[in-house]
Amino acid sequence: MKKLYSLLFLAVNFLSFGQTIYSENMGTPSGNTAVATYSTGTAPATFQNGSPIVYTGTSGANMMRTSAASTGYTGVSGSGNVFFAAAGSQFFQIAGLNTSAYTSSNLQLSFGYLTTTTTAQMVVEVSTDGTVWTPLTFTNNTNANWNLVTISGGQIPASATLQLRFTAPVTSGGMRVDDVKIANVDSSCTLSLGTPVIACVTSTSAIDNFTVTIPYTGAGNATYTITTVGTVSGDNPTTTAAGNIIITVSESTLGTNTVTVSSSPTCSFSFTFTSPDSCIEALTLPVTEPFNYTAGTALNTSQMWKNTSVGSDEILAVAGNLNYTGITSTGNSIAFVGTGSDTLLPFTNTTADNLFTSFLISVTDLTGVSTTGSTYFAVLSNSTNAFSTARIWFKTNGTQFQYGISPTTATADIVWSSNLYNVGTTQYLVLAYDFANNVLALYENPTIGGSASPSVAVTPTTALTSLANFILRQDSATATPAMTIDELRITTTPNFTLANQSFSIAGLTITPNPVNNGVFYINTDANAERTVTVFDVLGKQVLNVTTSNSAINVSNLTAGVYLVQVVEEGKTATKKLVIR
Repeated sequence: MKKLYSLLFLAVNFLSFGQTIYSENMGTPSGNTAVATYSTGTAPATFQNGSPIVYTGTSGANMMRTSAASTGYTGVSGSGNVFFAAAGSQFFQIAGLNTSAYTSSNLQLSFGYLTTTTTAQMVVEVSTDGTVWTPLTFTNNTNANWNLVTISGGQIPASATLQLRFTAPVTSGGMRVDDVKIANVDSSCTLSLGTPVIACVTSTSAIDNFTVTIPYTGAGNATYTITTVGTVSGDNPTTTAAGNIIITVSESTLGTNTVTVSSSPTCSFSFTFTSPDSCIEALTLPVTEPFNYTAGTALNTSQMWKNTSVGSDEILAVAGNLNYTGITSTGNSIAFVGTGSDTLLPFTNTTADNLFTSFLISVTDLTGVSTTGSTYFAVLSNSTNAFSTARIWFKTNGTQFQYGISPTTATADIVWSSNLYNVGTTQYLVLAYDFANNVLALYENPTIGGSASPSVAVTPTTALTSLANFILRQDSATATPAMTIDELRITTTPNFTLANQSFSIAGLTITPNPVNNGVFYINTDANAERTVTVFDVLGKQVLNVTTSNSAINVSNLTAGVYLVQVVEEGKTATKKLVIR
């Protein structure tokens, strides 16, 4: 059965009803900016239109904002808008407009409008000389939401020197304007298009389609032509008064395309849509990814992966394989280094039992990587793609490196493995989560078909309730080393036997925490003999003792944050410890 995945219709942008003469979406400010400064900025942090259009505004006021972005009306652009502060009488002016080739009765002005109060309204004026201003009549906002205001009926002059001015009244402020447009509209056109919706239609792990559905009314009284990429279906506005126009496009048609619905020369609608890069079906477990792509292929262009963030570089397929005893590598492998896109593979949402994510990895170069920092490069996220779930970390240790795990982004929550590796060697890593016992564990180089214990394990403060995406992350040039990854597998059963099905230690408590007098106490339900190992935040072992006593003396350790690993009756748990 095919599955529909609706995408945000903000990817669709109306150019205007009728023939667009002027359109301004206000760009995307990088911060609160004065109009004069914004006019000389660099896209996208500047106005959509340049010379001969001239923008001016209240002197000294940072009117260009991204807060309270426009929303909720057809053709909304979001992002930047013009803000009129409560100081009152702030203005925003647009000059250099030319409507002389059109008839005033067919000219229409529209703009997105937000006001925090309905007791006072924006004043909108036109001028042909910049001296004499004529106020325009329009329906005022009856709520404190974004609305699309439309002004027509011959109020807009046909002039080669047209200017617009928006002014907040002296008695109020907190108003905003966005998406200012002037169009030539024939009054005989009754067709009205609703907000288009883009939806992915996925049924396979190969290239699929997406649809653009355009609701409409007021048709059936003219011959309409629909010009676009893809296949047009649904209702025919030439013969059907109201319905939905459906455009089906192959997902491989990347980029921005235009749809035009017209009964020329009476009326014409045009809007652009951007093909989605995420018509990807969540893969059924177990997932096996041998990276069988041609060398040089960007991982996000495959049907299994998509970018969850876009950076300067993509993760690329490379020729050759990594090798590990017991694993037969096929296809190719992938490689990345430094900063770049984060790329995601969705899989069946898992909420119970166990999940095991494994892959081969080789760190091939540490050049430029910080010797004091750390980064995470592999992530398991939940069904909403929240990153604060499970991750594998990396850091250098002299000329070598090591791995760690954590359930958060906080470096204090990282549990580092004590195993050190050399550049150019291959490791087999398995990130496992036990939903029943709330244990996140990392296995390093387990024997395929044998029995294996985790290198490190941690009990998240908040239990994970969902795992549904695997992400490869490129952080920065000083954090992410050159890596090659191969033979990814996501499954509910490992290819080795767990030394202990449960890693949790019943009743484990560590008190007091923080430690103030140099001694802390470990208690469990069993209170059996246990091995206690303490690591500093760099992963260095600073204490190791096997004892049946609950008291652990750390008086020789300096104040700071440490990790305590407790092994009792074959079960392992790790806790954070603060010494003051």
